[in-house]
Amino acid sequence: MSSLDHLRRIAEVEFADIVVQADRLGAKLRVLLTDTSFVDVWVSRKLRGRFGFHWERRHLDGSIYRYDDFPDTNWTAVPTFPLHFHDGNQGNVIAAPFAEDLEQGFREFMAFAQERMGR
Repeated sequence: MSSLDHLRRIAEVEFADIVVQADRLGAKLRVLLTDTSFVDVWVSRKLRGRFGFHWERRHLDGSIYRYDDFPDTNWTAVPTFPLHFHDGNQGNVIAAPFAEDLEQGFREFMAFAQERMGR
């Protein structure tokens, strides 16, 4: 089972109260949530350990939340660099509050979404 397929199963089973459906879209996983927002998950096939989780809510309240390990030089001052978290918008970047491990980090990111959705 690929890592995206495994994360899809986690989303559908462990977060069934907020997940409407989860689908593979080429190289990413899109998880549709009950509030009409969605989480996109990207896991690099070429660069070991490279990933990103993006929760898109701009159409609801103007916010985005993204946890990734892209080594953007704008965020070198972040203590967890290259891991970092875009907290509410693209420019508000803080230390990564989620686990570095792909599976555990995804669970924590989805739990963050679940909590923000009031579930």
